[in-house]
Amino acid sequence: MTTDAHSSEAPNQSDTADPSARDAHSRGDNPPRGKQFVKFGFFRLRDSVRGAPDEARNQLGRILKTLLEKSEERMLTRTYSTIGTRADTDFLIWQVSDKLRLIMDWHAALINSPLGAALERPYSYLSMTMRSQYQNPLHPETAGRETLREDGGSADYLFVYPMVKTRKWYTLPLDERQRIMSEHIAIGHKYHDILINTTYSFGLDDQEFVVAFEGNDPGEFLALVRELRDSESSSYTERDTPAFTCRRMAVPDLLFHVGLIRPTTNQGSTAPARPGAPPVPQAQPRPQSPPQPQAKLWKP
Repeated sequence: MTTDAHSSEAPNQSDTADPSARDAHSRGDNPPRGKQFVKFGFFRLRDSVRGAPDEARNQLGRILKTLLEKSEERMLTRTYSTIGTRADTDFLIWQVSDKLRLIMDWHAALINSPLGAALERPYSYLSMTMRSQYQNPLHPETAGRETLREDGGSADYLFVYPMVKTRKWYTLPLDERQRIMSEHIAIGHKYHDILINTTYSFGLDDQEFVVAFEGNDPGEFLALVRELRDSESSSYTERDTPAFTCRRMAVPDLLFHVGLIRPTTNQGSTAPARPGAPPVPQAQPRPQSPPQPQAKLWKP
């Protein structure tokens, strides 16, 4: 799910190297089109649910686990925790599909399950992949790319933000925008361990782009963004917040991390989520609520 360039406006998928094709595109004869749908869904567990009996939360965790497994069967799906980086979200579900209805049907199944009342949805962004109109000579291997790579998403962290450019940016001639973007790309090229996924939201959502950087070192990403603030292109950014620092987690770890699963031993004592993890303090016994009916989970 990654691309190989560094820019806040889509030089991750450069145009074909054919000059005639570039000229045709600059005239508007062959404009790029959206290909894959990309969904960034941020969720927060309601405080009232955190105080619920263990079995009630475990049941919600099992429902989310089943839904995420079904999502992984049908589309690219990555899960991340935002606990400790933001107070208004707990986790991110990042999905990529060739069909928008698959994403919509999955989220309908989620909100119509018992999880619907247990989760807040403070942020939600829809976008699409699309071939960039800008040239990226530093990464010629990305020429013509219109989709996200399936082998991505392995970095420890994902840094996400929606972005809107100023209206003045779109009044500049294409060659002037290319000159400005070339400087932007050159700065990003110095940070080889940071990979970018630029997707487009024109007409689909409130923002124009959703930018998602992957990396293992938040400090390196901070240095990249700070240096980009000095670039000329930064003066044409109208909005690039809110910003999210997300830590990648496998589904079982994520469920434990957000408080939906409390693993126990056969004797009922709390067990760590994985080898080497510190034990969770044993909670005082609380009366268990009656079991709730199992949700009808997402079906073909």
